[in-house]
Amino acid sequence: MRYDKGHKDETRRHILDVASAQFRESGIAAVGLAGIMSEAGLTNGAFYTHFASKEDLVREVLNDALTRREERHKANLENGIALETTIREYLSTRHRDHAGNGCPTAALVAEIARHPKATRDAFTGKVADIIGLMAEQIGQGSAKERRRKAIAIYSTMVGALQLARAVNDKKLSDEILENAAEAAVTIASER
Repeated sequence: MRYDKGHKDETRRHILDVASAQFRESGIAAVGLAGIMSEAGLTNGAFYTHFASKEDLVREVLNDALTRREERHKANLENGIALETTIREYLSTRHRDHAGNGCPTAALVAEIARHPKATRDAFTGKVADIIGLMAEQIGQGSAKERRRKAIAIYSTMVGALQLARAVNDKKLSDEILENAAEAAVTIASER
């Protein structure tokens, strides 16, 4: 059967999107290739036309999802959107409640620590890029000081979102988000 030009790229993109949502929602270890391919409406054999292994898929998902997040940070920077807005959107109940569409760092960071060096290298590069963009959004201080603040802010954001998702007390979860947002905004505005 002959497919239209671009079909292979579209299929690969679809697999990435399905895997990305499943990984963020359920965790990498809990998601199997059969489930990904079934939800994508494809056979298991079709997977290997696009990816060499599940680990290859994980790297591609991380690269894709973190590149998209990086592009959002670039757009915020280019459009003069304050870092405070980024912080408050990230530490929102909407983001907490929709992990499948949210930040891959908060959803997957604990698992990534156990993956092979190549996957961790890809992850590290993207996280460093995001931290660099956040540092650019911080208006005052030397480059070293802005980077220090950006690392603290990003770490606060990721950790708070993970903690807010993990607790089963909605009031406490909301308090975690609110207080972490205030702390991150304070760090960003310190002179």
